[in-house]
Amino acid sequence: MTIPSDLSAYHANKIFIIGLPRTGTTSVSVALLEHGLTVAHQAFTKQAFMLADAVSDAPCFSDYQQLDKLFPTARFVYLDRSLDKWIPSMQMLLGRMLVHLDKQTGRFHPIMKRSFEHCFKIWNVVEPADADHLRKCYLAHQQQVNEYFAGRDNFISLDISQTGALTQLLAFIGLNSPLPSAKKLDFPRLNMGRNVASWDEYKHPNKVSANASGPERRQFFNYSL
Repeated sequence: MTIPSDLSAYHANKIFIIGLPRTGTTSVSVALLEHGLTVAHQAFTKQAFMLADAVSDAPCFSDYQQLDKLFPTARFVYLDRSLDKWIPSMQMLLGRMLVHLDKQTGRFHPIMKRSFEHCFKIWNVVEPADADHLRKCYLAHQQQVNEYFAGRDNFISLDISQTGALTQLLAFIGLNSPLPSAKKLDFPRLNMGRNVASWDEYKHPNKVSANASGPERRQFFNYSL
């Protein structure tokens, strides 16, 4: 893949959160906002990727290999969550989202639809929210991520429910904690239970719109999965 010349000024220090939905992407995004980064929770235009220091959720969880080539100095953060908690949370999310992810009639952005289809095969199974199906999708994604980044120093895997996970992330991306190093920071607990709109409700000047328009209007990168 050829790296577009207009991206040359945007390579340094990019952070891509590549955990699947319901693994803590909102909590991580808000934490990074609070530590001074510009953040896009989902990015569907090239300009959104250019403006954001960090991008999470769709399409990062499906497009990490392509983003790795476009942004060769970026860092990648995988989010792990116990399956006994992730599966029911994902089932709840799909219960709300599937109608909007329909290939023909769904109102969600085509890139979001593509990301969900790529990782969850929502257009090719009878019951996308079936527990066994979701378990297989989660484990397949986890295995693919771990194999792709094996031996790389620009990759980290975190479970945000673990004590000190935020401290670990800040050290990984080169941000100093405002607290003494002995104090282990935890992530804010957002988007819990049946709440799926915390990001939209959270107000912060560093938020980057997923549909940000730039010199090429709202064009996306020219790659395919």
